[in-house]
Amino acid sequence: MTTGHLEHQIRSRLAAGGVRFTDGRRRVVAALAEADGPRSAAELHAALGTSIPLSSLYRSLSVMADAGALAHHHGSKGVTRYELAEWLTGHHHHLVCVDCGTVDDIELSEDLETTLQNVVKRVAKSAGFAADGHTLEIDGLCTDCQ
Repeated sequence: MTTGHLEHQIRSRLAAGGVRFTDGRRRVVAALAEADGPRSAAELHAALGTSIPLSSLYRSLSVMADAGALAHHHGSKGVTRYELAEWLTGHHHHLVCVDCGTVDDIELSEDLETTLQNVVKRVAKSAGFAADGHTLEIDGLCTDCQ
């Protein structure tokens, strides 16, 4: 998805909720679009430099997550990380390093994704729950921390 199309999609989503797509929010979206996985507010602030005050960054992340443009993940060590919502980027999962905190996106093969969907359905059914989606985060050590 091109950056222009991505921005258009997010602008429309935010406008539907009465939220403006400010220059700061545009910069956050661009930084997340360039990232290879979810990023914490601290990581985004470091990437964006002084162009967005930290308080504005936190507010933008919260507003865009509430509007459904971003997904937040509560990762290891209590750090919340953000990424573009799945409806923008496609379905994927994460590898989370419990030592350094890096999070990498992974896509499963069709066979593995089907197997995972079947497991999710079975687990949900056994609990009397109607599942409508899933995410998978695998905790472990990245190659740098092993």
